[in-house]
Amino acid sequence: MVSTVLNTDVKQKDADGAMVVAVTSRAVFEAGDDDDDEVYGVGVAFTLLQALQRVNQRLLEENPAESLLFDIVLITTDSRQQSARIISSTRHYGLEVSQFWFSDEEDFMETLVKHEVQLFVSVDRAEVLQGSQRGVLSVLLDQQTTSCPSQQLRVLFCGDSVDDDSVATHQAAQRFSGRLGELRLRFGVSDSPLRIVLMMSHGGRESCGGALRTLRSRGVSVDEAYCLAGAPRGPILSVLRPHFLLSHTEE
Repeated sequence: MVSTVLNTDVKQKDADGAMVVAVTSRAVFEAGDDDDDEVYGVGVAFTLLQALQRVNQRLLEENPAESLLFDIVLITTDSRQQSARIISSTRHYGLEVSQFWFSDEEDFMETLVKHEVQLFVSVDRAEVLQGSQRGVLSVLLDQQTTSCPSQQLRVLFCGDSVDDDSVATHQAAQRFSGRLGELRLRFGVSDSPLRIVLMMSHGGRESCGGALRTLRSRGVSVDEAYCLAGAPRGPILSVLRPHFLLSHTEE
């Protein structure tokens, strides 16, 4: 059973144009030591939500009638008794969450599919795996996300996976990538609230060029590209600080 609560403080997005991003409440908030606190502390997905909001804000500044926006939804399997606290925490921090989905464990994944979620974000590896198995593009966040900038959404494509035929046929990934490409075209070269980066961990220039062509065929132009040729990617990641990686294979 799923219970949906609309956030009346936020204007609801156009269902036909918006990109639905569902984030687990446990990724956004952290329960404190004091259960009497009215609001939760911020979790690893907090800066991601701020960056998504920043993209929406800039889009609406350019065109108040813009429909290609991120529609942020919080989904949780926590007890109904915690629902008021989750909603009040969202309002306290000024997060532009349009809806809250309170779901039972058995209906959790079905909720993502039913609402045609285009990106599912969690800190639970098992949930991410289940989402991927149901055809929902799912990403796993960790503590590194907390250091990501809130004023610019940074998306990293792992080129070694982008150029993989099995991934190229993944409809959910293609659709989301294409819409990200559309969003990036809304902004100029400089001062963009959205930055798209390609990283090739292995291979040379030809492999990197192939990955770039694959992305361009999906309508995605990248801001930066890195060909590491087997070098460790940790130092680059520490500088880039992407909010999430779009990758479907483990390295």
